[in-house]
Amino acid sequence: MQFLLAFVVVAPLLGAAAALLPAPPGLKGRDPGQAVLRHGVTVTGAVLLAALLLAAGFDHGNPSRMQATTDISWIPALDVRIHLGTDGISLPLLVLTALLTFLCALHSYFKLPAGPSAKGFVALVLLLESGTLATFAVLDLLLFFLAFEMVLIPMYFLIARWGGDRKQPAAWKFILYTLLGSVVMLLGLLLVGLKSGTFDMVALATDNGRGLTASVQVTAVLAIGVGLAVKTPMWPLHSWLPDAHTAAPTVGSVLLAGVLLKMGTYGFVRILLPVAPDGMRTFAPYLAAFAVVGIIYGSLACLALVRPGARGDLKRLIAYSSVGHMGFVLLGIATMTPTGVNGALFANIAHGLITGLLFFLVGAVKDRYGTADLDTLSGATGAALYGRAPRLGGLLAFAAIASLGLPGLAGFWGEMLTLFGAFDPAEGLSRPAFLTYMSLGALGTLLTAAYMLMVVRRVCMGGNRGQAHALADIQRYELAAWTPLAALTVLAGLWPAVLLGLTDPAVQKLLAGGKS
Repeated sequence: MQFLLAFVVVAPLLGAAAALLPAPPGLKGRDPGQAVLRHGVTVTGAVLLAALLLAAGFDHGNPSRMQATTDISWIPALDVRIHLGTDGISLPLLVLTALLTFLCALHSYFKLPAGPSAKGFVALVLLLESGTLATFAVLDLLLFFLAFEMVLIPMYFLIARWGGDRKQPAAWKFILYTLLGSVVMLLGLLLVGLKSGTFDMVALATDNGRGLTASVQVTAVLAIGVGLAVKTPMWPLHSWLPDAHTAAPTVGSVLLAGVLLKMGTYGFVRILLPVAPDGMRTFAPYLAAFAVVGIIYGSLACLALVRPGARGDLKRLIAYSSVGHMGFVLLGIATMTPTGVNGALFANIAHGLITGLLFFLVGAVKDRYGTADLDTLSGATGAALYGRAPRLGGLLAFAAIASLGLPGLAGFWGEMLTLFGAFDPAEGLSRPAFLTYMSLGALGTLLTAAYMLMVVRRVCMGGNRGQAHALADIQRYELAAWTPLAALTVLAGLWPAVLLGLTDPAVQKLLAGGKS
């Protein structure tokens, strides 16, 4: 188990370095670019297999205990250690990251986005995977920061070199926002480590803030929370996200929405809730307020984009929907209750599955039509996916329905548990305030249903009743890349205990100060 977790983290990094080397003569094939793309599929496939074996070997009877741990001294002077481990909170995120990256590599093998070279693309995707997996696996504050920052450069280049229109401004906006947030976060992490005498996240969680004064906790939550909120992204620090998604290639959007956004919310749960509980209690009402503003704002922005004549971009609409969905995650965390935090973690996974599938589908629609403009898709071309590409249209409708939180699909449980958590927040938090937040969150679910159903009506049914020509339906490689996400969306919706059985004991222990 120790080897498997270390392999999951290190193998993509080694694979990224190997991708830049010349291909062995026997593996070049007819097209040298295909060799490195096969390499990407092979490495990400091996990482996914290792993650699945890690999940199979995980002690599901004791998910609150850190398992598959490695603890090696790295910088003795600062007591920084290479400390890895996984529990019921991080394991689902590790598997989700490995799955989405493999599906992106598989998709890219058949449909490589236009850009400089296949070598650079594969190396950047693998580097991105390694940084994301390391973020969910490390148990040292400074290693967490390094892993957190490791993903910025590959995502910047994926947007700037393989992106679409206005890719350079979008890439710069992404890197500047996230770097500025990270500088503030580093100061907060150093404050916690120096004041408590350790950077070990397990020891800090067990101490549960008893070694930190109230003022230190408040300062740490403010500093660390800003960096995490940018990556989440929380309103009003979200404005880099729509531009980045609109400009990014399809696989870049899938990875950005599916795994990178989860790094911020994971930091709230893994670091701030157990390490600085008093500071979190101080800021929880404000965090919840920003969360519900994000829910309503994201929904209203989507409604503005989807209306006829707005020239709204479908990728941009999905990006704004992510602002709303991540608002539910932040609201669940802000309740500081087991119900709310479990809902937040469930919503994290559901959002990764559903929004990853949505971005795959929107990319396919854009490839076929040459545009993601909603007015063009619904009117000018006589576009009605149900008639022209029925399987593609049906799957897009399925993903949209899942995104609006239909009972029986994955999106439902996270939102419901989050709202239940807001109904009865943790002791010391204002219940009237959280009941207001719950009501606004419930309104957000109705707005989400409204804009998603409008997307289905306009894109799948079309606005022009004229002659419609046949369109390429789902290809085999697309079916292979999308089916696992659709199947898991149904599985998580019908059998939520698969996830909640992992997260709940770990969350209970986390909120109890390390006591099971």
